Amino acid sequence: MSHAACRDDVLIGASECLRCLIDGETGRWWLPHGPLEVCGEPRLGRLLIAHGAGAGQDSTFLQRLREALADQGVQTLAIEFAYLQRMRREGRRRPPPRIDHLVEEFTAWCDLLSHPELPPLWLGGKSLGGRVASLVAARDGAAGLVLCGYPFHPPRRPERLRLDHWPALACPTLVVQGARDPFGTRGEVAGYDLPSVARLHWLEDGDHDWKPRRASGLTQAALIDQGAAAIAAFLARSGRGASE
Repeated sequence: MSHAACRDDVLIGASECLRCLIDGETGRWWLPHGPLEVCGEPRLGRLLIAHGAGAGQDSTFLQRLREALADQGVQTLAIEFAYLQRMRREGRRRPPPRIDHLVEEFTAWCDLLSHPELPPLWLGGKSLGGRVASLVAARDGAAGLVLCGYPFHPPRRPERLRLDHWPALACPTLVVQGARDPFGTRGEVAGYDLPSVARLHWLEDGDHDWKPRRASGLTQAALIDQGAAAIAAFLARSGRGASE
């Protein structure tokens, strides 16, 4: 397929999208499900990545993370949920819908982007997007799971844990978390009984967006690079997301 058929912001169908991916095309396309942005080559694997509750794929955090993952050999397939697309159209904020609705949206993307001629699809996301990905992986299985800033509980509500589905996780699972994340600090998470498939990578002094305090001498960009390197190494070790 020619590059022109997969140029940025063109509306394409599911079969054309798969052909673009199989042909190694990258870019931003519009599908009936919504926008899809494909970045990098899948030398280590492919990661379907969803956004957090209030910011889409154009957030500084996710843009930098996708670029850093591409440098490491991880292809990202970035999606946006329908409620955030509506936010953009209307120019005003709105809360996410029920989590089960997002799970079904994410599942539809998984089905669309999976194909025997492509490397296995890892699932993941930032905050809310990671929670949705973990629910799908627990219910349907996955090649692997990458959770960036997982919302273990709402801020200042440590008793409201979001771990009920975690015992059902059977795939390699990596959580990359800022040590100061108010949705789950290092000290809090140390007390959780997580499944054996789960691994934690802590980013020193990082918050929910992996931003450190100035006094730490660190930068968000450096922590994003560290997080991307940890994700790439995890995919490489698992061997389950690698392309032939």
